[in-house]
Amino acid sequence: MKALAAGRRHRLAPVVLMTLALLFTGVVYAALAPSPAQAETPSAGEVEAGEKLFIANCSTCHGMNAQGTDHGPSLIGVGAASVHFQVATGRMPMDANQPQAEAKPPQFDEAETQQLAAYVASLGAGPGIPSEEQVDPALGDAANGGLIFRTNCAMCHNAVGAGGALTNGKHAPPLYDSTPTELYEAMLTGPQSMPVFNDATLTPDDKRDIIAYLMEQREPSPGGFSLGALGPVSEGLWAFAIGMSVLIGFAVWIGARSS
Repeated sequence: MKALAAGRRHRLAPVVLMTLALLFTGVVYAALAPSPAQAETPSAGEVEAGEKLFIANCSTCHGMNAQGTDHGPSLIGVGAASVHFQVATGRMPMDANQPQAEAKPPQFDEAETQQLAAYVASLGAGPGIPSEEQVDPALGDAANGGLIFRTNCAMCHNAVGAGGALTNGKHAPPLYDSTPTELYEAMLTGPQSMPVFNDATLTPDDKRDIIAYLMEQREPSPGGFSLGALGPVSEGLWAFAIGMSVLIGFAVWIGARSS
């Protein structure tokens, strides 16, 4: 007992206890923290094919080894999800230098897009393409997704994903035509002006709930005409135009009757 008490009074005891506490905290965090989405390991053939596509179509802006140039950022470590999103939506390759890469018909089919993603993923670890289960809206909670979306996304994308204007010639695009995979990848990678919502910010279940909510917004509006779902501006303009037309018509009718 005397030896144990003496050990507690040793001047290095606080250092040892602090080290043990930090190790314990690290182990617990590693066990409980959500892990980032990881793509399935691509084959060597996919990586090789992706490298050829990259050199022929992307290296002018991003460099022969994807290290980045004055015309395009480095792609080392961006992950397969980022490449798949940008290429599958036609944003890359860009047509011209502009404030924002616009969505357009993709230049590569799905197999080629997967190959490009596999090559870039081989250069450095990054978020992988989500699985079908992760993006399945049938497994999500649309009500919870609507709450999360309105809290984190509506200020740019509108409350129902109709899109909206940003600064410096940029805009938050409408989400009506985005696939569940593209929606998940956008949240995971934060393309262009969008912030990154990694799994520590929004869990995979949260992302799936948001996807479920956005899919529900594509159903026919129970209230009739949606007027673009742009909120009180379009609704007020419509009411003003119709209301004023009715009032003017009524005034003309009264004048014609009185004369």
